[in-house]
Amino acid sequence: MHSNSFSFHRFLNESRALLRLSLPIIITQLATSAMGFVDTSMAGQASARDLAAIAVGTSLWLPASLLLRGILMMLTPVTAHHRGADNQTGISVDIGQTIWIALLSALVLIAYLSQSENILTFMNVDPEVIPIGVGYLKALAIGVPGIALFYTFNSFLEGMGDTRAPMVMSLLGLLVNIPVNYLLIYGKLGLPELGAVGCGWATGLVYWLMSLMMILYITARHRYKVYVVPQNMMPRMKRMFELFKLGLPIGINIFVCGSIFAVIALLIGKLGANNIASAQIALNFSSMTYMIPMSLSFGITIRVGHALGQNNTAEARLRSISGILLAGMVAMVSSSALLLFPDQIIGLYTSEPEIVEMAVALLTFTAVYQFSDAIQAAANGALRGYKDTRTPMLLACIAYWGIALPLGYTAAMTDLLMPAMGVRGFWVGIVTGLTLSAGFMVVRLIRKMRSA
Repeated sequence: MHSNSFSFHRFLNESRALLRLSLPIIITQLATSAMGFVDTSMAGQASARDLAAIAVGTSLWLPASLLLRGILMMLTPVTAHHRGADNQTGISVDIGQTIWIALLSALVLIAYLSQSENILTFMNVDPEVIPIGVGYLKALAIGVPGIALFYTFNSFLEGMGDTRAPMVMSLLGLLVNIPVNYLLIYGKLGLPELGAVGCGWATGLVYWLMSLMMILYITARHRYKVYVVPQNMMPRMKRMFELFKLGLPIGINIFVCGSIFAVIALLIGKLGANNIASAQIALNFSSMTYMIPMSLSFGITIRVGHALGQNNTAEARLRSISGILLAGMVAMVSSSALLLFPDQIIGLYTSEPEIVEMAVALLTFTAVYQFSDAIQAAANGALRGYKDTRTPMLLACIAYWGIALPLGYTAAMTDLLMPAMGVRGFWVGIVTGLTLSAGFMVVRLIRKMRSA
């Protein structure tokens, strides 16, 4: 038992292993989110209408893609468990069933995107923007099965502890996305000039390219080829349902975390251009800093799942605690950067004095919630390793939708608790919700570690 007790030396060793595993995941996440940034900035050069179309299109696609990513992420802890238990057949069967889940989910998402015109009309979007936004989403829909398969193989490789291959493919995808975007937006080399709709085609094609690269990589390597067994690929409804039941709460959890910021951005729309701009700066920068604890949480899932697959509960405990401590230390660095260099950060976005003043105040709030955001992400990652997904989903819904949003809205827009605080009120809600979420997840994890 002594060898598995917690010590500074063991924490350092585990942190090294976790960082080695998680660094490629961080780069993969940044590369896939950079595609959205590239689409937005390149469409913005074409025209303001194209930029607006990408903005409304993304607001429909992003939450759906987070849900899809989360559902298929269940293959990571499942594979890590099987790998720890040396269960080759289990891995093979579960890859086959997850491919079916991915393709069925993709069909549902394509049906959802095909209704985009009705949704945008219902949301009272500017009629001039709707046709371009719809064109962008319908082009993007072509690539949805591709991205679903990419997420599946990505989750499998992460579960096998191979995080480098998805990183390389995401970076290649990003590098291809930029020139193809350019050719299709502006109609170069004899291609039609499609504007923002060209971004949808480019991204859809790149999703397929990334997925095909994954298939080639897995079928060409002897280490992974052994898991590609045709009879295990046949649909097994019972197992598919079990995996979906494990994945859906992860998807909803990630969707809830991601969508609360989108909802706040929409609500701030009533508070005037300067408030919108300053909030956008704080939200955009904090979504980039969140990539690090989120990627660490994926690494924690893999490490904890692998230990539990080997029936080593003491090692799983050590990996959970070490992961949370490391995430907290990373958060202290990002918090310090936000507090020490707010002017330099805001300078990357704007130099207008009114926006700068408000954005500095919001970055201070953002610095405060870095720590609780990192802790709740890391604890969530450990819980996924324990295959505990339903309770964390409910806790996240309570913290974000039950507390953060109502409290934020009340503090920002009404005089019920105190004189209306404007945009700052939403950040009070976010800080409160994230702090409660971190507390909930840690308590849940302690109970899980004791009962395992």
